[in-house]
Amino acid sequence: MSVQEDAFDTQTVDNRAARKRSLRLLKSLARPLRWQLVGLAFMVIASQLTLAAGPWLIAEGIDTALPALLEGREAPAIWVSAGYLLITCLATFFTYTLVRTSTVLGQQMLLELRRRVFRHTQRLSLEFHEHYTSGRVISRQTSDMETLRELLEFGLRAFAGSVLAMVFTAASILLLDLPTGLLMLAMLLPALPLTIWFQRASREGFRNMRTYSARLIVSFVETFGGLRAVQVFRKEKQNLEDYSQVASDYRDATLRTIMVFGIYQPLLRLIGAATIAAILLLGGYRVLHGNMEVGVLLALVLYARRFFQPIDEIANVYNSLQSAVAALEKISGLLEQEPTVKEPEAPAELTHARGDIRFEDVSFRYAPDAPLVLKPFDLHIPAGQTVALVGQTGAGKSTLAKLVSRFYDVSGGSLKLDGIDVRDISAEDLHRNVVMVTQEAYLFSGTVGENIALGRPDASLEDIRLAARAIGAQRFIEDLPDGYDTDVNKRGGRVSAGQRQLISFARAFLANPAVLILDEATSSLDIPSERLVQEGLTKLLGNRTALIIAHRLSTVMIADRVLVVGGGGILEDGSPQELIARGGQFAALYQAWQDSLKEG
Repeated sequence: MSVQEDAFDTQTVDNRAARKRSLRLLKSLARPLRWQLVGLAFMVIASQLTLAAGPWLIAEGIDTALPALLEGREAPAIWVSAGYLLITCLATFFTYTLVRTSTVLGQQMLLELRRRVFRHTQRLSLEFHEHYTSGRVISRQTSDMETLRELLEFGLRAFAGSVLAMVFTAASILLLDLPTGLLMLAMLLPALPLTIWFQRASREGFRNMRTYSARLIVSFVETFGGLRAVQVFRKEKQNLEDYSQVASDYRDATLRTIMVFGIYQPLLRLIGAATIAAILLLGGYRVLHGNMEVGVLLALVLYARRFFQPIDEIANVYNSLQSAVAALEKISGLLEQEPTVKEPEAPAELTHARGDIRFEDVSFRYAPDAPLVLKPFDLHIPAGQTVALVGQTGAGKSTLAKLVSRFYDVSGGSLKLDGIDVRDISAEDLHRNVVMVTQEAYLFSGTVGENIALGRPDASLEDIRLAARAIGAQRFIEDLPDGYDTDVNKRGGRVSAGQRQLISFARAFLANPAVLILDEATSSLDIPSERLVQEGLTKLLGNRTALIIAHRLSTVMIADRVLVVGGGGILEDGSPQELIARGGQFAALYQAWQDSLKEG
């Protein structure tokens, strides 16, 4: 087997798996609404049956009611007219109910899907979010959901209605006149291979369109998410070229898909026109020889036209269907992702943690085939101790902190909190007792008080004020326009970097964790802001266990103990004064810091 054939077979298997996965997702969404969907199916069938009765009544009117009217009998004409009016009213009622019901059910399914995607995406481990770009996640919740909305509200109803219209119409023609029905079915034989080709080509085309659409969103989000860096490093031209290339790929994929539709629809119309012409020719000849009534011929022509009228709609809906299937495959693929950090089946209880941390023969790598970031080591951090982690960028400091927070699981050995393996502690208990404050000090849209309350959602306003006062943040908060009710704007744009950090400290203080991790919490601050934050930091640490990752020695010097991390292990371990006295790496860092202060 050639490489190309092997790749094709692999892709075919992947596509089949994606379709099965998507079908399972659709079934799970439809299951709670199954009886409503049964009612919807009934309305689709009823509306198409009433519409299919129209040409038959017209034939009855011409061949039976009109001759009776000429003979002075009005009853047949009245009954035919009343019947036609009745089925029209019924068709109108069923169509209205159908549109309303399908829209409501579509929105219910879409709401549940949005919730699932949001809930599942939040549940996924940090590893997933570090590799799966935010633009792709946004695409799943926006453009893919919008495509599905069109399918659920309109597409499936229109597709099913069009198919049923063709089936009922074909059955009506066969019942009215068997030779004409057989002729029409024979004329449809060329449409079968054409339709199979269209299904395959359009499915692949729409899958490519969804892929390029997601890439467009990713490119846009990444460019404007880092717009400051783009402008500083003058990347506008390069970004425009990259975006233009992705946009061109999306355009080309769209054009190829439209060309498939452009071939399929006209050829089907040609087949339909040829079928009607053949029915007119054969039927007209039979009418002239007295083998067929005029009304029946007219009904057959109307049925034939009605049979091919849904073709345009089916082709259009099929395009939407393929686009929605591609979107559903991507969404179901996202929902199939499993957290690498899993909840324990029988979690151990951790109610009042002390903060004793113990690494026992712990090693870590980010992927099974990746090199070890942390080589096997043992480490004990007693409860209440403040430990600073220093070392070069990439030495493994943040990795060590992420293991304590259980953003990742250790690759070997065990990491214990108060004697319990963190893999046996529920996420709720662990995150209540271990809190990380990062360099970004992320603030959500909302008020200052609401952002502090993230540390303990059930906290009262007085609790929030006490936390801010303990950290030393109450002064600047009370000076804000609305105090604790001041809206910080998106990402905290209304407050300075130092103030954001103090708010994040107050949030952590309110949470009152047993273990506090500070990951470069002061690295982006200027000197005045650092001094402000340093005071709050000292109060925040208190008697709790703390891991401080910092490049600034002013922050490190407040620690009880310093760990110099490098080469996948711990190179030095001791109090700041002990390490300075030893004359190792930390002593060199300390001397360089002292020299910079003298120069300043």
